[in-house]
Amino acid sequence: MAPVNMSLFSVNAILILSTDDKSRLLTRYFSAAHPPANTGPGISNPSANPYPTVKEQKAFEKGLMEKTNKTTSDVILYDNRVVVFKMEGDVMLYVVGGPEENEVMLFSVVLALRDSLAILLKNSTDKRTIVENYDLVSLAIDEIVDDGIILETDPVIIASRVSKAPQQDAPTIRNIDLSEQGMLNIWEFGKSKLADRLRQGL
Repeated sequence: MAPVNMSLFSVNAILILSTDDKSRLLTRYFSAAHPPANTGPGISNPSANPYPTVKEQKAFEKGLMEKTNKTTSDVILYDNRVVVFKMEGDVMLYVVGGPEENEVMLFSVVLALRDSLAILLKNSTDKRTIVENYDLVSLAIDEIVDDGIILETDPVIIASRVSKAPQQDAPTIRNIDLSEQGMLNIWEFGKSKLADRLRQGL
């Protein structure tokens, strides 16, 4: 009986490639932080990055583009990897998993990526908009998958986390005067506020 894989690691790569010139717009390859216990000499590690060098990655991406251009399906087995993908405008979104990975789960990731980008980029998921908003796209991927582990697949939650503006009114350490006089001012301010509270309570 084959050992059951209890790892949360499920995504080998997330790729956003241009269909026009086959260029890579944004690519993330993942390796599990800890290899499964049943790996050792002569036993392959399914959670290791199968394409550790840029040359290997580009060769995989080129072959993947050629293969997916000829198919109407959005799930394929390529290079012993389960690959799910969606075309949006002039870009292709790919999620790559191991050969035993659940394609429904991977498909939920590619849909989360597609839908969260539609929200963040106002339905303009194309090469130019992705390049201009690289930081938002990158943050969206970070919210969906971290080190190959799926964190979130709700596009509304992902988009809200990525687009949430920093609070301007919240004090930061840079805004606080930590000198002796500054600390004295804070102490006096606190004392006067406490005195006001006590007077109101009487």
